[in-house]
Amino acid sequence: MALSSAPITAIETEVFRIPTDAPESDGTLEWDTTTLVLVRVRGGGDEGLGYTYASSAAAQVIADTLTEHVVGLDALDVAGAWERMRAQVRNLGSRGVCACAISAVDAALWDLKAKLLSMPLCILLGRRRVAAPAYGSGGFTSYDEERLCAQLGGWADQGCRWVKMKVGRDAEADRTRARRAAGVIGEAQLFVDANGAWDPKQALEMADAFAECGVGWFEEPVSSDDLEGLALVRDRAPSVMDIAAGEYGFDPFYFRRMLEAGAVDVLQADATRCLGVTGFLQAADLAAAWNRDVSAHCAPALHLHPACAAARLRHVEWFHDHVRIEAMLFDGAPQLADGELQPDLSRPGLGLGLKRPDAARYAA
Repeated sequence: MALSSAPITAIETEVFRIPTDAPESDGTLEWDTTTLVLVRVRGGGDEGLGYTYASSAAAQVIADTLTEHVVGLDALDVAGAWERMRAQVRNLGSRGVCACAISAVDAALWDLKAKLLSMPLCILLGRRRVAAPAYGSGGFTSYDEERLCAQLGGWADQGCRWVKMKVGRDAEADRTRARRAAGVIGEAQLFVDANGAWDPKQALEMADAFAECGVGWFEEPVSSDDLEGLALVRDRAPSVMDIAAGEYGFDPFYFRRMLEAGAVDVLQADATRCLGVTGFLQAADLAAAWNRDVSAHCAPALHLHPACAAARLRHVEWFHDHVRIEAMLFDGAPQLADGELQPDLSRPGLGLGLKRPDAARYAA
């Protein structure tokens, strides 16, 4: 097959709704299910797989708006398809659900292209590292202290150099929980994530308290929409503590504004939201231009390959919900080994395959 003759012939979506293994909450939200929108793109005699964690409305955007403008394009021209998709959602609102829909299709296109070229995606993208460090992430505010400590201590025992807990519901309880967690994770460093629960003055007060527990990462201490507030917290927080945000970025303009504002020490980007693998790598390049590291937010099975190709990668989030879902639904989901994730170079593309019988029970 000539490299320029692989027309895209079909795009299909499926929606899966998976219950959590226990009620979960963070500083601003409670949930008991997670929705995954799966995309399969066919072309050149093969099939690419991508997905997003988003409303089922993303599947409708793909079916009603994106598919007709992508089918027929060259499967090897991922950039062309990406530009075409972005143009089509202008009047729908290019961020939010539309960005998640594009993200899932873009990931599937990259997976297909790498399969057509018979190589792992990280090699196609230009691998910079053989493995990506991961941090354990969970520690929901709905957990009691026993479960919190067992989860975070377990990740530390698996070699994670960092572990993260949720905060923001009760300031006094957060102090106690952080002290307890710090006591069970050995040499690992404790991270906290407030999911935008506080205003800048509250966040600075909590930053001082968390620093006493050895916390080295304070994620979304205030809303990511408050760039001035984030910059204030970053400027005045203890010097040992990185301020991180960016998970709700849907396009390069968002990340540029955040970096220009001096709002973060580490930029987070989520390929299931920020216009896919293409958008994630753009975010990483923007961060590098501001001398900042990038951290991959959640979805470790999808992030592993682009993370290994990203400039200035800090780590990948080994998020409890998504780790559980990806192991349940996909063959080839990565395994944590000595605190790192390593792509399986024997598998082309993202290295993932849907476990059809296991996934069917969660079809929405």
